Amino acid sequence: MSKTRRIRAQGLGLGVIAALAVATPAAAGTLDSVKQRGTLQCGVSEGVSGFSEKDADGKWSGFDVDFCRAVAAAVLGDATKVAFTPLSAGERFDALKSGKVDLLARNSTWTLGREAELGLAFAGISYHDGQGFLAKRSLGVDGALSLDKAKICVEAGTTTQLNLADFFKANSMTYEEKAFPGAAEALAAFQSGQCDVLTRDQSALHGEKQKLAKPAEAVVLPDVISKEPLGPVVRSDDFPWFTVVKWVNFALINAEELGIAVADVDQAMKSQKPEVRRFTGAEGGFGKALGLSDDWAIRAVKATGNYAEIYERNLGAQAKLGIPRGLNQLWNMGGVLYAPPLR
Repeated sequence: MSKTRRIRAQGLGLGVIAALAVATPAAAGTLDSVKQRGTLQCGVSEGVSGFSEKDADGKWSGFDVDFCRAVAAAVLGDATKVAFTPLSAGERFDALKSGKVDLLARNSTWTLGREAELGLAFAGISYHDGQGFLAKRSLGVDGALSLDKAKICVEAGTTTQLNLADFFKANSMTYEEKAFPGAAEALAAFQSGQCDVLTRDQSALHGEKQKLAKPAEAVVLPDVISKEPLGPVVRSDDFPWFTVVKWVNFALINAEELGIAVADVDQAMKSQKPEVRRFTGAEGGFGKALGLSDDWAIRAVKATGNYAEIYERNLGAQAKLGIPRGLNQLWNMGGVLYAPPLR
């Protein structure tokens, strides 16, 4: 074989290898693993009221828990096919990267560092939060700017700890940090008097206050010192799985906007409206593009309800926390909750 023909042959061979490399990844990722296993491995918190907590009978409930169930319903057709793994703030991302869990739905804040440095991908925002402070009434403060020289309990290894330092530095104040490995330890320290203030996301603080022996002796200060966009997280090396999780998130939001709730599923299946027919899978064939059946979105809603139903059941009017929707209201209702259309 001549030198020229060898070079051409080598080039052709490399071209075939490159083509195979492009064509293969989507077929051998997390989605296939979940289907073959028949169970979704979902990482959640060790216990955050309203988001993920386990009762005395071992049953999990919460906003994040329901999201995991929605994904299981969309992928496996059964919302009960989920194995929940409670993870501390310090171990959550390693558990995801190592493959211990397929999905992390654990009140985690979307940041540049977590995506660029840890090799993770946030599949949208499911809850718009912000960091705040729970202070003992005996401290006599009415706002965060009155916390100079305060003893503050915080969970180590979190954006909360970093935001705390930024806030006090920016306002030329000092504080005594009491860092703990988990949320439960931080709350226990606050209750025992090791600190006068507990800092976490505002949503979590409402739940932590309810756990105190005397909730009336503490107050959630009105100040919000950060943006905390919380959402589901996956590994960044599996784009097909990222797309599935992202669109389940979007589907729950779109369902609320379209007026599709658990009680309306049967009616939605008979609808002649184009956008509703695409959502139910009657038109469009988008399930195939995701590697799912065409009724994936309506299966998720049938299992858990739309975004509003999940929110109100776990965090809002129907829950003990009673947190107003606020920013988490739909974009056309005064909030910032927005999802691309299914089309």
